[in-house]
This record gives sequence, C-alpha cells and structure tokens, in this order.
Amino acid sequence: MLDRHVVPLLKGSMQRVAKRVSGYGISADEVTIAGFFIGVLVLVALANGHFIIALVLLFFSRLADGIDGEMARQQGSTDAGAFLDIVLDFIFYALFPVGFALYDPAANGLAAAVLIASFVGTGASFLAFDALARGRNIEHPDFGNKGFYYINGLAEGTETIITFVLMCLFPQHFVIIASVFALVCAVTAVNRVVFAYMTLRKTGI
Repeated sequence: MLDRHVVPLLKGSMQRVAKRVSGYGISADEVTIAGFFIGVLVLVALANGHFIIALVLLFFSRLADGIDGEMARQQGSTDAGAFLDIVLDFIFYALFPVGFALYDPAANGLAAAVLIASFVGTGASFLAFDALARGRNIEHPDFGNKGFYYINGLAEGTETIITFVLMCLFPQHFVIIASVFALVCAVTAVNRVVFAYMTLRKTGI
C-alpha cells in the first residue's frame, strides 16, 4: 500500500549509494547475500532479547535490500539476481518472527506461527501470479522496474518493515502486533488471489 509512495522518495538516495558501492567492485548479488546474513544476525539478536541491536541490524539488512536492486539495474539485472533477492527476502521475513518465538516460546510461539502462515499466503500469491504474468507480458504500471510483478496490497515491504520496527521497540506487545499484521497479510493474500484470478481470466486461458 505504501511502497508506491515510499520507493520513489528513496530511489535517488539508493541510486547514489548503489553507485558508490559498485565503485568498490562489489556485485549486486554479493550485497543481497550480505543483507541476508545480517538478517540472520537479527534472528540471533531477537532470540537473545537484544531488541535494540536487532533494530540496528534490521536497518542495515533492509538497506542492503534497497541498494542491491539499484546496483543490479546499474550493473545489468539478471533473472538469477532477481531470484536470489526475492527468495532471501521471503526467508528473512519468515525468520524474523521466529526470533521472538525462540526468545519466549510460550508467550510468542503461536502468534509467530500464525504470522509466518500469513506470510506464506502473501508470498505464494505474489510469486504464483508473477510466474503466469510474465508469460502474458503483464507489467505493473508503478513497478515496471522490478524483477517480479509487484501486486499491491495492504501488506507490502514498507508495512512489513514498519511492523518489524514496532516489534523491536515494543517486544512486550509482540503478540498483539503480530496478530494484527497477520490479519492484514491475510486480507492482502485474499485480495491478491482475487485480483490475480480475475486478471488471468481476462488476459488468457
């Protein structure tokens, strides 16, 4: 919901950072992998109750996720890079609530599981439609530069990161925050399924 507004605001800064990082001979895929491993450290920090450290690591992980796409466009984007980026992103999103579950399994385990299940719904509907949209040359009017067709919804990247930040700042309210966002993700998944189905019915077999 917010990505179409936030992405253009950050694009200029991300392009400048990406150009500087590329100047050191670093590839976009290397930044993607580095961002993912920083994300794994977020999980470790959360599991041990170091929520402010987790917040700082979250910032650098998502910064890497922001500049790798710009680096790919500057260096020459590839399907392999786009695949690596989206897969590691979804794995990171799933790992984040696991950190809270490990920190306090009794209190946070169920909410974390429900949130991860909702991520499966948003992710599956996203990727399944992209696989078919490519074959029909369907492009998103706002995200034509993405490696994948970007279906809008209530829960997109910006909303997810805001939610993760709130969880780090208010870990005692993880269950409430996770439950609310799981509902938002469920609505997003339903919206994407309906949108994708209707779009594919109109454009092909």
